[in-house]
Amino acid sequence: MNKRKLRMAMIGGGKDAFIGAVHRLAFQMDGQVELVAGALSVNPEIALASGRELFLTPDRIYTDYKVMLEAESRKAAEERIDFVSIVTPNFLHFEPAMLALDHGFHVVVEKPITFSLEQAKQLREKAQSTGKLLLLCHTYTGYPMVKQARHLIRSGALGTIRKVYVEYPQGWLSTYLEGANNAQAAWRTDPKRSGKAGAMGDIGTHAFNLAEYVSGLEVTQICADVNTIIEGRMLDDDGAALLKFNNGASGVLIATQIAAGAENNIKIRVFGEKGGLEWQQEDANTLIVKWPDRPAELYRAGTGYVDSFAKHNARTPAGHPEGYLEAFANLYRNFIYTLRARMNGEEPTDELLDFPSVEAGVRGMAFIDHVIASGSSEKKWIDFTT
Repeated sequence: MNKRKLRMAMIGGGKDAFIGAVHRLAFQMDGQVELVAGALSVNPEIALASGRELFLTPDRIYTDYKVMLEAESRKAAEERIDFVSIVTPNFLHFEPAMLALDHGFHVVVEKPITFSLEQAKQLREKAQSTGKLLLLCHTYTGYPMVKQARHLIRSGALGTIRKVYVEYPQGWLSTYLEGANNAQAAWRTDPKRSGKAGAMGDIGTHAFNLAEYVSGLEVTQICADVNTIIEGRMLDDDGAALLKFNNGASGVLIATQIAAGAENNIKIRVFGEKGGLEWQQEDANTLIVKWPDRPAELYRAGTGYVDSFAKHNARTPAGHPEGYLEAFANLYRNFIYTLRARMNGEEPTDELLDFPSVEAGVRGMAFIDHVIASGSSEKKWIDFTT
């Protein structure tokens, strides 16, 4: 029986990075993981300084992730890391993930999963051949009321799904921020580091994933309008797409980073033949369910009437706000307890297995390919394939 904390290494996420701190808060929330090694920046000085600030032992602060993975793989079983968390820009996801799997480590990786669809497919094959777990950090699937929405649809409460609306408006790139020495804006709008998509890759993939996760459906066709609004920007910062799903339902997806004043209120509405539901991040503890012949219902996180998946992912009693960090921590917790169950020769529950994995990553990269292709094509409607 495994009764120790799982040991983790981090690639990227040093003192100059936003998302690294978020990951550290998330995986520490349940006390199941210890960060023991890291290659925390491509800048050696920042990598070393970041490791010291996190109190890593000097011999496990690395300036090269390749050196780290090789060195960690040679350590004795009682010291070796169990998994690697990759929190680098998009173009530095694939190689570290492949190497980590090759060295026998499980993987956590930021989204989008890779730089290209072909890389995502290769990573899927590698994960399958090694038998290692991979967690893809689509944070919003970790909210209890998102899971409740998925359960209601899967239970048939809304009947056959007919319409899906999902939107993710941001305003932080409503000016030419990459020209003002903003590191986050610089890499996210650089095709060499971000890939072929800007807003559609950064937040459009979140909206796409949320639409498929909640509805339980898969997109089969896409028709997109993709725009670059801010002069001088190299990638899209605004767009919308019409969607067709595998049950005949239709959908609308909006992702924009030039909606001045908007923050991060990702929102989804799903309508079936019997009723509809809606959820938004700015009121994350509430799920609204609407009926044509009786008053609307409010489902609240932390209550006794929600399903087992929502209960499993709620951390506080009803009325206590839970947010982004808790949802992020739920991804880590489910991944970690699934890994722990496997290490103990046990079968993880369905609630534990409910986290985004490599298949969601492949579909996310396919979304990027198709939405950009449709946005630049006169044909417009494109079949969605992976």
